[in-house]
Amino acid sequence: MSKVEKAMEKFLKGYNCAQSVLYAFCEDLNLEEETALKIAGGFGGGMAGKQEVCGAVTGGIMVIGLKYGQGADDNKRAKEIAYNKTRELMDGFRERHGTCLCRELIRDCDLMTREGQRYFKEKNLLNSVCTPCVQSAVALLEQIMR
Repeated sequence: MSKVEKAMEKFLKGYNCAQSVLYAFCEDLNLEEETALKIAGGFGGGMAGKQEVCGAVTGGIMVIGLKYGQGADDNKRAKEIAYNKTRELMDGFRERHGTCLCRELIRDCDLMTREGQRYFKEKNLLNSVCTPCVQSAVALLEQIMR
């Protein structure tokens, strides 16, 4: 199963975009799946439904941090690498979708209200907007991590 398929399987089972992206890379990161799902749990819907940075992007940033980020014994070069790869992810995502902000991706929809949640379902934004975002984030990460 490809990483995109792995992410989509989780996403379509009801896990959020950040969880789905991070989950797809558990094996590469030697990360326990349950831990990944819990770490990314609050990042869906642009961080707890607040529609800030898209959860697919924040999940991707977690992947980059776990792979390249500066740990306690690392020099500052690790931070520079992680920042450069994070910028690459965000720039690539923005090129594909026009923005990294959830509120701009799902225009006219306030996830914090019942009306917005109803609109999200009626307009099928999960499939028309969010699914392609998860797929893009995973595909971009695969390129960045080569």
